[in-house]
Amino acid sequence: MSDEPETTASAAPAEQPAQAEKAEKPAKAPKAPKAEKAKKPAKAKGAKAGKGGELLPSIANHPRAGAQVRRAKGWGGLGGFVLVGVLSWRAHVPGSDVLLRAIMGGIAGYVATWAAAVALWRHLVIAELRAVRVARLTALAEKRRPPAG
Repeated sequence: MSDEPETTASAAPAEQPAQAEKAEKPAKAPKAPKAEKAKKPAKAKGAKAGKGGELLPSIANHPRAGAQVRRAKGWGGLGGFVLVGVLSWRAHVPGSDVLLRAIMGGIAGYVATWAAAVALWRHLVIAELRAVRVARLTALAEKRRPPAG
């Protein structure tokens, strides 16, 4: 063993190859700018366009249907949660099982109510469209009718 103290110079050569490897990596070429695309107009949520570009009737486009379906889902989930929770509690089920069953009941109530609300509003939207069509045809027939006299 030598009595000479080690210097930091002996550690320096070990660091130099790591720095050399970093320097040898080629720099990334800058990306070419992408061609700008023409922006399409934003559609309403759930809007589907037909062949002519017109919006097709849907529950999402209806002024009242979307809000009614959301409200029904909320009440259905809450009702299912409370109903199953109370029934489980009255059956003397342990507390953790009561909560688990109540959550599952809430999910089932949410989904069942959603399906029923969507089915109901599909029929209501179609009925409203038929009523509008009949009213327009009646108004058109009134305009085309020759004046009496």
